[in-house]
Amino acid sequence: MFPDVPGARTEGQQMPSETDRTILRRKQVEARSGYSRSTVYLRMSEGLWPRPVRLGRRAVGWPAREVDAVNAARIAGKDDDEIRQIVVALEAARAATPGAA
Repeated sequence: MFPDVPGARTEGQQMPSETDRTILRRKQVEARSGYSRSTVYLRMSEGLWPRPVRLGRRAVGWPAREVDAVNAARIAGKDDDEIRQIVVALEAARAATPGAA
């Protein structure tokens, strides 16, 4: 459609789903994951949870697709090393996304 515009769809690409663009705030992440605030931050320090994105000076959130991916890995019985690899891949994909800061 607009191949020269970063993040624009090209012919044959689908629009991102709502989940691809949704940012969850901490309380939503807690509800979706079942983790408490302290556990979310503990898991981040252990590399078992993706780091949040900045929404403002004092606000952060997590991409819903990343939360869903880590939850799905846990449900599938992945071990901590496998989840660390998933988190690294998710954060690398976020950094490689056009328009990402």
